[in-house]
Amino acid sequence: MQFLSRWENQRLSATVRGIPMVDGVATADIGNQRWSPAHGDLALPVLTLDEAAFAANRDLFLKWCASSGVAVAPHAKTPMSPELARSLRAAGAWGTTVANVQQAAVLLASGERRLLLANEIGGLAAGRRLGTLLGAYPDVEFHAFADSPAAVAALAGAARIAGRSELSVLVELGAGRTGARDRAAVEATIAAVLAADRLVLGGVATYEGAAATSDTDETMRAIAVLLERTIETFALVRAAAPKRPLILSAGGSAYFDVVARTLAPAAQADGNASVILRSGALFFADHGIYARAFAEVDRRGGLLIEGLHHSAVESFRPTLTLWAEVLSRPEDGLAIAGFGMRDASFDQGLPVPLRVFRDGVEQQGLAAALAVTRLNDQHAFLSVASEAALAVGDIIAFGISHPCTCLDRWRVIFGLDADGVVARALPTQFG
Repeated sequence: MQFLSRWENQRLSATVRGIPMVDGVATADIGNQRWSPAHGDLALPVLTLDEAAFAANRDLFLKWCASSGVAVAPHAKTPMSPELARSLRAAGAWGTTVANVQQAAVLLASGERRLLLANEIGGLAAGRRLGTLLGAYPDVEFHAFADSPAAVAALAGAARIAGRSELSVLVELGAGRTGARDRAAVEATIAAVLAADRLVLGGVATYEGAAATSDTDETMRAIAVLLERTIETFALVRAAAPKRPLILSAGGSAYFDVVARTLAPAAQADGNASVILRSGALFFADHGIYARAFAEVDRRGGLLIEGLHHSAVESFRPTLTLWAEVLSRPEDGLAIAGFGMRDASFDQGLPVPLRVFRDGVEQQGLAAALAVTRLNDQHAFLSVASEAALAVGDIIAFGISHPCTCLDRWRVIFGLDADGVVARALPTQFG
């Protein structure tokens, strides 16, 4: 736990966004400061995590997984927070997913010992880097993706350098992103794994989100085709590895219900296979892309947990809030807030004003009169209804869209308790 103890002993200074202009505060002492973003105690802008909402989302999804006959290795690329990854695993997650060797290094250093590397790693040089990393962690259970003989060769080099007798390879099917596109590519990849020393077939993987389009019906057809190809590929892998426990892995945060309904019966029929989802962003939810995705889940029947139906929209709670101050009211109908593209995601929708505070007191109804219209580097432009009495110095709480591209802008996020007070600091480790 050397990595975590380094953060626990660190003193966070005002150079870390959100920390007030005070002498350094030990990470372990953050919760004793009783800072509240609504009262202006933190240096704004700042990103916070609703701890209760995160725990509720975690418990809900893990319960749904158990009821649906699947497991989850949450994708750590969303927060890149070893502490949050550890908390998900402690609550019952199967393991942790990473996107590249750098992320694997962070999670291994923090103590994780079961990883899916849900991506091709690259060529032989990348294989050498992965091999050096795995050599330092001989006890880790590690699964990597391959969609070609070239990808297999890189993993074989990694296994050799690491001195591992076995390295598990999941044959990846794909549409729109990485992944073998046809049976010939699948068969070539399987053959390469069987021919390689130190590699074993570990299962099959895909990512259904890459098949999505702007048309809902077309998306569902494309995902159905991809998952059917995944089951066909699983049969080929099973024929090549008749006795090994195998993994069927898919499932982001938008179509996890479709994946479970399709793949869980195949794994159950096999009798020696597990479906491992890789959902990560849904633990955070949002006020944009995933709010819309959950509405689609409800249109497909919602969440079935132990025979009872639950609304995804009503059950998953947004956890992230971006706090910023009104800097200027330069003209009627316009306000400038102190955050921008350096602070908030904007690829899947602009932030949404949720609440407005003045001297720590919420100004009821004022947020409804506001809308973010555009961002530049460090300024947000807000339209303001003519009757709205928004003032310089007011603090606005914003909901965000797409947690993955918001969290990666922050070195530290702050966990809030039920009273809206900072309970802890959560360092992130983006490469």
